[in-house]
Amino acid sequence: MTLRSRLRVSVVGIVSIVASCLTALAVTGTPAQAASSLPCDIYGSAGTPCVAAHSTIRALYSSYNGPLYQVKRADGALNDIGLLAPGGIANAATQDNFCLDTTCVINKIYDQSPRHNDLDIEGAGGAGAADVGAPANALPVSVGGHTAYGVEISPGMGYRDNTTSGVAVNGQPEGMYMVASATHVNGGCCFDYGNAETNNQDTGNGHMDAVYLGLRCEFGGCNSSGGPWVAADLENGLFQSNTGTQASDPGPGVIPFVTAMLNNNGQDHFALKRGNSQTGGLTTTYSGSEPTVKSGYSPLHQEGAIVLGTGGDNSNADSGNFFEGVMTAGVPSDAADDAVQANIVAAGYGGANGVPGGTLTPGSSISLRATTACCTTRYIRHANGDAVTSEITSGSSALDKNDATWIVRRGFANSSCVSFESGNYPGEFLRHSGYQLHRQPFDGSTLMASDATFCPAPGNTGQYTSFQSVNYPGYYLRHYDSTVYIARDGGGSNAWDTPTLWADDTTWEVTAPWA
Repeated sequence: MTLRSRLRVSVVGIVSIVASCLTALAVTGTPAQAASSLPCDIYGSAGTPCVAAHSTIRALYSSYNGPLYQVKRADGALNDIGLLAPGGIANAATQDNFCLDTTCVINKIYDQSPRHNDLDIEGAGGAGAADVGAPANALPVSVGGHTAYGVEISPGMGYRDNTTSGVAVNGQPEGMYMVASATHVNGGCCFDYGNAETNNQDTGNGHMDAVYLGLRCEFGGCNSSGGPWVAADLENGLFQSNTGTQASDPGPGVIPFVTAMLNNNGQDHFALKRGNSQTGGLTTTYSGSEPTVKSGYSPLHQEGAIVLGTGGDNSNADSGNFFEGVMTAGVPSDAADDAVQANIVAAGYGGANGVPGGTLTPGSSISLRATTACCTTRYIRHANGDAVTSEITSGSSALDKNDATWIVRRGFANSSCVSFESGNYPGEFLRHSGYQLHRQPFDGSTLMASDATFCPAPGNTGQYTSFQSVNYPGYYLRHYDSTVYIARDGGGSNAWDTPTLWADDTTWEVTAPWA
């Protein structure tokens, strides 16, 4: 069924969609599978059809059965990644098999709408050199019980389409949202998704209309303890309101999945909304006039390109995680936006992986308990980006339990080994650097792939498990003075290489996850 042939539904009908999604969550107690009406079905039925629909995670139309994205292997070979079923979740196994024991980048993100506004790796612009593709396996997440891969943007990465169809231009109304993450952000410019210039240059105030999520606060007055914030990048300004700042909004908090929305009539009004993509509804953080702190924004002068992961002139110093996003013709109603948020929640971002926890099977959630006699209540957890051991008990805080939970992934550098992804910082992994273990986002480099890969072996004490570094043979994960290192048995020059208790300190029990 085409967009044009879909029947328009009343606001009452849209509200019923919201109610049915929320009822599914309430009745089952777990995230529902993909609903019969997906975001672009909802917007289309409300009279504001999608003109762009991008996701490496799932279909955004219930009838869509085409490719979601294309990966490019190190040898130059290309492969399209499709769906497990029409209207369903990405078939991650296709990527896993194609990229086995080599590197892949996301080469293209297909537009699911009839407009075919596909996103390719962005070329050079006024503020940045040509970008590179995001590593294809950097951001495994779980959606509806299935593993899929998001787009992890680090500085120097971005996607764009400068020759689009149907996207708003010259003050036309539009809406857009993206599901992103508040755990992988920075203050660089600019993690955007939306309308941008067609020549990769800054062509003046009002020539963009894109939704932003990050820590950049260009107009001051932002809550110093808050952020990241949702803002409108309208070119030469990230606007949280018509004056630039929205000091009363602390931001969504450091949560793994954020719905960020921007609606703009292109003339005299825009609105920003945000929500937790795993639970609850939307919060409107601003609804009012176009920017008044500078001129040139009323009306807007959009040019109709689509950008993901950079600013309009390819300002590419930002970080961000992208999972899905759409752009619409016309400003969606509040009821339609609410229904879309309910569907995002129902999709089950961050839900169970479908693999029993507590094992080294890829996809399993685990915790790693120290076995040295002094420290049997201590587990590996991250704190301020470093790997340490802390006492974790049933009475520990939810944050401590989350920090001590890891998702087992196939080893980046050796698929027979494992990598450990943070349970509450999607796309960030344990890796050694200077012998110490840290939690860092995977940048796709060969060095980090090796630094983040560990090979399980029988425990050095004769029980449980030890983990040997794939690129430092003979070095094992060890706790020493509450810090986690890779260490040799007396063969290194560092204090943590001492043979005293080496076998005990390098032996870990793989347990059920704390979170």
